Amino acid sequence: MNVGLIFITKAQRKQTWFAPMSHAFISNKLIHTSTHPPHLFPRLSTSKQNIKPHTLISTIHPMVTTNRFSPGFITKVADNNAGLVGEDTLSHLKSQLLQQLQGINRGIFRVASSKKYDIEALVKLLESHNPTPDPTLNLEKVGGCWKLVYSSITILGSQRTMLGLRDFITLGEFFLTIDIQKSKAVNVIKFNARGLKLLNGKLTIEASFEIASKSRVDICYDNSTITLDQLMNVFRKNYDLLIGIFNPEGWLEIIYVDDTMRIGRDDKGNLFIFQRSEQDTV
Repeated sequence: MNVGLIFITKAQRKQTWFAPMSHAFISNKLIHTSTHPPHLFPRLSTSKQNIKPHTLISTIHPMVTTNRFSPGFITKVADNNAGLVGEDTLSHLKSQLLQQLQGINRGIFRVASSKKYDIEALVKLLESHNPTPDPTLNLEKVGGCWKLVYSSITILGSQRTMLGLRDFITLGEFFLTIDIQKSKAVNVIKFNARGLKLLNGKLTIEASFEIASKSRVDICYDNSTITLDQLMNVFRKNYDLLIGIFNPEGWLEIIYVDDTMRIGRDDKGNLFIFQRSEQDTV
């Protein structure tokens, strides 16, 4: 088997990869007492003893999956009950998020708007209770190998056709390995070509990063390689398009990170959700 490495320099790179609505009306319907004259309707009690915050927070979770409220409303309710959100609640939210991500192939080839809404709602709720609010000051939480489970970046229409991703090429796992000692990040996108006896290959993109704030890093593209030679021949004509889609250059805001999950949003508004992986991809 002939294995080749094709190096792409910075000159070929393109920068691509790596609101809430008001619900005052709904909120009013939930907590306001009746405005009818007292002689028509009895006055409702507004005693705090009758309001159970833990009951309210427990009803948020099914609301997320039924697409009833905007992320802004859910986050506001959670903020009012911040003391009630502990490890068990975060674990439950993460479990719900992963459940939402099942069967959508990481979001690469389109996701229904209602599904995106539910994903964003859960992400905003997790973000509002990030256990590591200053992630770049706690890089041990950020370093290591991560597997991509969702991205709002999509490959559609002519792009998908030009890259052979409708029938010929199949995308495999996406991994990101962060070396905090060297300030390096390596993206590995695996794929195979059905017409080449299911030969496996991968695109590797190396980048450097610098800390820009307590939650943000600036990312600079270094180089990329692709193996095998046969697969490079498939992508050669549209290689710039391929690199343009997956190039991480820009900045990344780490909006949530714990021991098993990391969520970020880049300067182009793209959302990325990762799970920690024990696999060494470098």
